[in-house]
Amino acid sequence: MRKVLWITLLAALALSACGPNGTLAQPTETPSATSLPSASPFPTQTPTPAATDTPTPTVTPVYPSEGYGPAGFPADVNPLTGLKVADSTLLERRPLVIKVSNLPRNVRPQWGLSLADIVYEYYTEEGTTRFIALFLGNNADIVGPIRSARLFDGNIIRMYKAIMAFGSGDIRVRNRLYSTEYANRLVSEYPAKCPPMCRYEPNGANHLITNTAKLTQYAKQQGIDNGRQNLDGMFFNFDPPTGGQSVEHIFARFSAAIYNRWDYDPATGKFVRNAESADDLTGGLNEKYAPLTDRLTNEPITADNLVVILVPHEYYSVVPEIVDMQFSGTGTAYIFRDGQAYKVKWNRPTADSVLSLTGEDGKPFPFKPGNTWVEVMGIYSKAEQKGNDWRFTFSIP
Repeated sequence: MRKVLWITLLAALALSACGPNGTLAQPTETPSATSLPSASPFPTQTPTPAATDTPTPTVTPVYPSEGYGPAGFPADVNPLTGLKVADSTLLERRPLVIKVSNLPRNVRPQWGLSLADIVYEYYTEEGTTRFIALFLGNNADIVGPIRSARLFDGNIIRMYKAIMAFGSGDIRVRNRLYSTEYANRLVSEYPAKCPPMCRYEPNGANHLITNTAKLTQYAKQQGIDNGRQNLDGMFFNFDPPTGGQSVEHIFARFSAAIYNRWDYDPATGKFVRNAESADDLTGGLNEKYAPLTDRLTNEPITADNLVVILVPHEYYSVVPEIVDMQFSGTGTAYIFRDGQAYKVKWNRPTADSVLSLTGEDGKPFPFKPGNTWVEVMGIYSKAEQKGNDWRFTFSIP
C-alpha cells in the first residue's frame, strides 16, 4: 500500500511536471516570448458547443438487437461509442488523445472532458493522477489544462492509432515516446506553438490548451497520415447483460489527495462523477466530495460506462517516481453500466488492439452505447463490495 503523503508535499509535486533535463519543472510556465491572451486564442470558440460537439450524439433510430461491433461498424457509427454521429466526416481521421491535468484542484473544472468518447484516469506519481482523453466523434473548442506525458501514454497512442497532444515530460519519458513508430504523431507546445497548442486564462493561470479541430488541421499540415483507422474491438448493446449486481456508488481511491466517487443516476442511466474536495489522511473515513463539471459545456461529468481495470504497475524510477504499466494480454476488470456491476476480463492481445471486454463465457461483453471512463488500478489494489457500493483502493507493492 502506498504511504499517505502530507498535503504540502502533494501540492508541490502536483504542480510539477518533468522537464527536459529530467528534473521536475512546471510545463505551464508562461513562455518568455508569449504574452497571456485576454480571450481564447481560438476565434471559433463558442460558449455552447456546435451540433457536432454535443455530448449525446444522435443515436441510430432503431438500434440493432444484436448490437454493434466488435467489427463491421457502419460508416456513420463511432466504434468508440457505438453511437451514430451527426457528422460522419469526423470519423475519417485518427482519434486525438489529450493529456489533461487533475491536480492541483484549482485546475478544475477542466475544459472539454464531457465531449470525450473515452477518458482514462491513471496513477502518475506521489499520489496524483492524470487524465488522457480520446476525441473522435466530437470536436471540442477547448480541451485542457494540458500537462506532460507519462510512459503509460504510449499504450493509448498505439491502441487507438492516435495523435497525442501533451505539454512536455521527463527526458526519459520523451526519449521513449520519440523513439517509436508514432513519434511524428506527438504534438507538444514546442515546436507546434499556437495554434494548436495555446496559452489561455484571463485570470492569469495561463493554462496550456488545444482545440480538437485545430489539432486535426495541424496534423494535416504536418503531413501526418490522418485517414480513418481500424478501431474494431469494442462491442455495444443497449440491453444490459443478465447476471449483474445492483450498484449505486463506485469509489476509486488513489491516495489521500486523489479519490473520486461515481453515483448512479437512474433518471439518466449514467454515472455522475464527484471529485475529492479536500485531502483525507484518515484512509477513507473523512472523504469530502464536490461534483465535477466541464468548464466548456457547463455539463456534469458523466459516464455511460465506468470500467475499472487491474493492470500490473512497476517502478521505472523510484526517485523521481516514474511508474510503468504492463498493459498487454488480459486481466481482471469490472464494468458498471445501467446501475449494474459485472466482473469481466479486459483484453489487449496486440499492441494496436483497442481495449475490449469479455465475460466469463469468453464472449465479447457489451459496453452500453455512449461514453466510457476507465479507472486504471494496480493488480494489488483492493476491491470491496458492501451492499450496493463498490470501493477500489489503489496499491503498488
